[in-house]
Amino acid sequence: MRHCKKFNHLNRTSAHRKALLSNMAASLILHKRISTTVAKAKALKMYVEPLITKSKNDNSNSRRVVFSYLGQKEAVTELFKEVAPKIVNRPGGYTRILKTGNRIGDNAATCIIELVDFNATYTEVKQEVKKTATRRRRSSAKKATAEVAEATVVEETPAVAETPETEAPKAE
Repeated sequence: MRHCKKFNHLNRTSAHRKALLSNMAASLILHKRISTTVAKAKALKMYVEPLITKSKNDNSNSRRVVFSYLGQKEAVTELFKEVAPKIVNRPGGYTRILKTGNRIGDNAATCIIELVDFNATYTEVKQEVKKTATRRRRSSAKKATAEVAEATVVEETPAVAETPETEAPKAE
């Protein structure tokens, strides 16, 4: 039985898997978005999200722990200086996986994994458009009958005939 065994080994040895995830996490932090397979992206998400959570607390111990996972100084400084201030109020869910279809060569399911707060198309503030209340058929039908009733109620006023008193005298 597979109780509590949800870690994906990615068909690699533990040293190879550790190096793969470390390099992919550093690339994700430096470039904010990478393209990979869906299985690797899901494994990377489980690997990198605790590191991002640890980066919220900027002290020497958390930097050492993150460096032991990433192994690149540039990625650690990028994580603590640029990524951490943006995600400080977010309780979790720092990455997003967008599926892009299958790869041509081996038909592997590919995707893009990115940091959530660094995608300009999703982080732009959109102006809210006020929606008018949806009108029901019954109310619009009542309006239409009311308009028809108003049109029939309009009285015709008799035309005023010109009387000789109102005519202007003719100049000859």
